[in-house]
Amino acid sequence: MDTKAFKRSLHSSENYHRRGFGHEVEVASQLHSEYQSNLIQEIRENNYKLNRGEVTIRLAEAFGFCWGVERAVAMAYEARQHFPTERIWVTNEIIHNPSVNQRLQSMQVGFIPVEQGNKDFSVVKPGDVVILPAFGASVQEMQLLNQRNCKIVDTTCPWVSKVWNTVEKHKKKDYTSIIHGKYKHEETVATSSFAGKYLVLLNMQEAEYVANYILNGGDRQEFLNKFSRAFSAGFDPDRDLDHIGIANQTTMLKSETEQIGKLFERTMLKKYGPTQLNERFQSFNTICDATQERQDAMLGLVEEKLDLMVVIGGFNSSNTTQLQQIAIEQGIPSYHIDSAERIGPGNKVEHKPLRLDLEVKENWLPSGELIVGVTSGASTPDKVVEEVIEKIVKLKRVPVTSV
Repeated sequence: MDTKAFKRSLHSSENYHRRGFGHEVEVASQLHSEYQSNLIQEIRENNYKLNRGEVTIRLAEAFGFCWGVERAVAMAYEARQHFPTERIWVTNEIIHNPSVNQRLQSMQVGFIPVEQGNKDFSVVKPGDVVILPAFGASVQEMQLLNQRNCKIVDTTCPWVSKVWNTVEKHKKKDYTSIIHGKYKHEETVATSSFAGKYLVLLNMQEAEYVANYILNGGDRQEFLNKFSRAFSAGFDPDRDLDHIGIANQTTMLKSETEQIGKLFERTMLKKYGPTQLNERFQSFNTICDATQERQDAMLGLVEEKLDLMVVIGGFNSSNTTQLQQIAIEQGIPSYHIDSAERIGPGNKVEHKPLRLDLEVKENWLPSGELIVGVTSGASTPDKVVEEVIEKIVKLKRVPVTSV
């Protein structure tokens, strides 16, 4: 389908809303009271440090709510005010933060139910208001909502829209979009729906497999089995990897996206030579500024002397996971939690190790002087970071057992 034409048609519809509704001042005050923190502001002003007894907190210099997330949440709040009596739905979590999503539910904003891995849009009736979250929605979902005559409030982050425009360029030239991302992640699902031919790669290891296939060929069936849920319908690795373009899920690790892009550039150069490179390979910078800033700040923080690292964010938040990965690569004991409720009672923490299930760690805070690094993903309010810091400080005021 012509996804560009559909978007143009949708954007001109009177049922489509991508700007605020005129309640910005009131909503800004509400968001500030619910999500901002005086303590966090004080730490920022104190060179991102807090000393409390035996504990020193070192806060990353970029963390928490990004502009795109703040905008999405504000638009959802505005929508509730602007449509006080209508039923309102979100096609997915508005952002990957449990406290924000619970707050919207308390405001009678519903989430499309998921049955056996598939969203059940039968609950949405004509005239309902449906919010598209910060990481977007697929073309198919937008079509369904448009056909059902719903009022659509589109909070898609402009950085995500930028990636959609990139895969549209690939499609126009009949390139295959190589998307660095998680094929089940909502943002990547949305991005791939705008692409023509696509292949989603999770990491450098998968990219190297594909690069080797481009150069040397291989077992076609093995390739199709390996990426069985990560490519477009009818994809053929023997036919569809001779013209490629690079795109990414905006929350992936910046350095890895860059490495994957360079790998495929070298691969196409080696296979086809310099004269054909520009005709067979495209790469645009689609790494989100906020993601990059938080990763850069984390890279700076882990260079300091830290006894442990606390990374705060939703467990399904990709950008939070990337921050966790940076700490692990530096060999720093690291704990990914989504809220202060994961800490205690006693000196224990329920946390999510990278790519593993939740587990409980006993005696996680060592005795004596302690330097704790703290950061949070782009969907985490300052208020949640404050609650975590206060819990850590409170724990260190009572005797703890050494690890």
